[in-house]
Amino acid sequence: MDDAELVSRARSGDAGAFEELIHRHHTACLRYAAHVLGDQTEAEDVVQDTWVRAYRSLERYEERGQFRSWLFRILVNRCRTRFGFRSRWRAVAPDAEPVVSDGAAVHELRSRLARAMSDLDGAHREAFLLKFGEELTYEEIAQLTGASVPALKMRVKRARDQVRARWEEQEPNGRG
Repeated sequence: MDDAELVSRARSGDAGAFEELIHRHHTACLRYAAHVLGDQTEAEDVVQDTWVRAYRSLERYEERGQFRSWLFRILVNRCRTRFGFRSRWRAVAPDAEPVVSDGAAVHELRSRLARAMSDLDGAHREAFLLKFGEELTYEEIAQLTGASVPALKMRVKRARDQVRARWEEQEPNGRG
């Protein structure tokens, strides 16, 4: 069953259908929020709030778009609201617990990435994570954020360049 069918069933009162939507998309939402907000507890709160808002707004969901994009629009707005999009977002804590514990090596890579992203401002962090973390197209990101595709391409390029430079500074072979 695809997401559109599940939404239709959830609108009709099928709680199991909405639970399946949560099952499909919760991990991606939590991963994104944790990277953006830099705090696992804050991320869990924002994601829970996102699901509540999504459930209450199911009647306004338009099936011409993908449910995931619609859900992420809510999530992005909740993350922006939590820390204020225009102000400098708090840096991701380098020692933050990973969303899913997959061993020391993965934890170290995630911590290293968090340190590499720590100086990104809100707009660049958001674009970078939506493009590379969630693998959305520029068109999908534009719909979520309201930014133009050319502006997003520039944000992603600048963020990628900055993250790459910070990543290389941390090279264990003595370069950083």
